[in-house]
Amino acid sequence: MDPTGQASQAARPALLVIVGPTASGKTALALRAAEQLGGEIISADSQQVYQGMDIGTGKASAAERARVPHHLLDLVTPAQPMSAATWAAAADAAIADLAARGKCAIVAGGTGLYVRALLRGLFDGPGRDDALRAELYAEAAADGGAALHARLATVDPVSAARIRATDTVRVVRALEVHAATGIAMSAHQAAHAGGAARYRSLTIGLSPPAAVRAARIDARVDAMMAAGLLDEVRALVAAGHADALALQAIGYRQLVQHLSGAIDLAEAVRQIKRDSRRYARRQLTWYRDDASVAWYASADDVSDAALVELGRRLFGEGP
Repeated sequence: MDPTGQASQAARPALLVIVGPTASGKTALALRAAEQLGGEIISADSQQVYQGMDIGTGKASAAERARVPHHLLDLVTPAQPMSAATWAAAADAAIADLAARGKCAIVAGGTGLYVRALLRGLFDGPGRDDALRAELYAEAAADGGAALHARLATVDPVSAARIRATDTVRVVRALEVHAATGIAMSAHQAAHAGGAARYRSLTIGLSPPAAVRAARIDARVDAMMAAGLLDEVRALVAAGHADALALQAIGYRQLVQHLSGAIDLAEAVRQIKRDSRRYARRQLTWYRDDASVAWYASADDVSDAALVELGRRLFGEGP
C-alpha cells in the first residue's frame, strides 16, 4: 500500500538513504552528506517524532540543526499515536517541499519499518479483528508482554526478532496478521518488498564490528545520562506521560522504572546499555537480505568524494 496514493516513482525526486544500528555514525554522515550535496535531512526515527524526547532518542542538537535543516522531528506529543503510514505521508510531503526548493533529500535513521514504508510502501494487511485484539491484550496484561512475544516467536520468528517484547501494539498486530492469513507478517513484508519502488534511491548502511558497536553504545548511554536524560524523563513523567506507549522506548522505560522505585539508577543504566545492544542487532535484521544496501564499517570510510559521486549519480545537477 502506498501511504500517499498512486504517484509514480518517475514523478518523485531521488533519495540518498543512510541506515544502520544505533551509535553507528548515521547522524555525522547525514550531516556531511547534506553539506556536500546541498541537501536537508529527513529523520527516519520512530522515537524522534515525539516532543520532549530529545536526549534519549539522540535527536539532532540545536547546533546540528543550525548546520543543516532537519525534518520530521517533534511531530507529536508522547501521548499521540504515530504509525509508519502516517510518518511516510509526512516524509513524502517534506521530500516534495525540498524538491520544490531545489534541495536534495537525505533520509537518515534506524527505524527499518519507516524506511521500508517510504521506499516500498506498506502491504495491504487484513483489517482489525477487535475480538482477537481484546484477547491478546488481555493475555499480555495477565501473563506479561514477554509471554505474548514468545508466542509470536513460534509463528513468526523474523518479526519477533525485530519487535521488542515491550512493544505490545506491534506484537499484537503481527499475531493478528498471522491469525487472519495463516502467513507470517514478515513473509508478507518480504513479498511486498520485492514490488515497485516508490522512489529512486541509493542506500548507505553503517555497521561497525560488534565490539566497536557495543563500546559506542555504552559510551553513548553514559553521555546521555551526563547530558540530563534522567531529568528529561522526570519532566515527561511530571507531564503525565509515564504510561504513554512512547515511554516504552529504551532509555525511557528503564528510567521510569527507576523513578517509580522499582530499580536503582545503576541497574537502570545497565539495562539501557544491554537493551540498546540488543536493539542494535534487531535493527540490522531489517537489511540482512537487502542487496541494494552498500555497507561500510564506519562513516569515516565514506569519503566526501564518494558522497559527491553518489550525489551526481542520484541527483545530477539537482534533486
